[in-house]
Amino acid sequence: MSEYHTPVLLEESVALLDIVPGGTYVDLTFGGGGHSRRILAALGPEGRLFAFDQDGDTRANRPDDPRFHYVESNFRFLRGALRLRGVDAVDGILADLGVSSHHFDALERGFSFRGEAPLDMRMNRRGGPTAADLVNTASAEELTRILGDWGEIDTPWKAANCIVRARTAEPIRTTAQLVAAVAPCTPRRDEAKFLTKLFQALRIEVNGEMEALKMALEQSLRVLRPGGRLSVIAYHSLEDRLVKNFLRSGNFAGTVEKDFFGRASVPFDLVTRKAVVPSADELARNPRSRSAKLRGAVKK
Repeated sequence: MSEYHTPVLLEESVALLDIVPGGTYVDLTFGGGGHSRRILAALGPEGRLFAFDQDGDTRANRPDDPRFHYVESNFRFLRGALRLRGVDAVDGILADLGVSSHHFDALERGFSFRGEAPLDMRMNRRGGPTAADLVNTASAEELTRILGDWGEIDTPWKAANCIVRARTAEPIRTTAQLVAAVAPCTPRRDEAKFLTKLFQALRIEVNGEMEALKMALEQSLRVLRPGGRLSVIAYHSLEDRLVKNFLRSGNFAGTVEKDFFGRASVPFDLVTRKAVVPSADELARNPRSRSAKLRGAVKK
């Protein structure tokens, strides 16, 4: 498990769940299993944990525990997958939205701009278009939208045009070819930051990450019991903004509805007024945790 991924904000995120020993819980992002194992340690013999992950590589990390139920599925199907297993309501849901260290370290998956590998980036390799398919077929306008919206790149049209020009000579099939394609518009002083944003944008689009997150958050309201808890770790501003707005208002715009008497009508009570961030000790142990922000709430 530790070689696959070092769990971030482990104790803090599980503590926000305020685990009932006999309760039913969900880990939406199983990965290396670190958060799941910590939840299991807090559960009693009657407790249950359902852990979601669409990446078949994570099956090797499953704990041998009768209370543990592995769901090989995207968490966008949260409610349906639970109902298929006879579960209508749960006591807590945890999500660690970061990409596992395994995905960056396994170069053949195409998530890292370091080295050369097939330009894949799919979390679920059983089907669907790859990042290579995207960069070789999307229009300049579509690439501009993707790089601007999901990567928040300052001049997305420049990178989009570089990609379009490069692919006219030959298809872009590897991570190294993509890095070379955008080299003319890559700032020399912030090369790593620029490429991180570029790869992030393509990964989010390939995997439909923002739409999946919205679906999972909306379904959490229908799945959590009153008093049930939601604990979410986000890693970039796009995710964190969605999570923050949803926990505060029940919608993604962050608009708080009021009743006839002017009283706020919101579905959650916040447990965290401000995001919890990793301690200095955790940052020293795991530098990849530096952008993590944890938020939690209780369903009314």
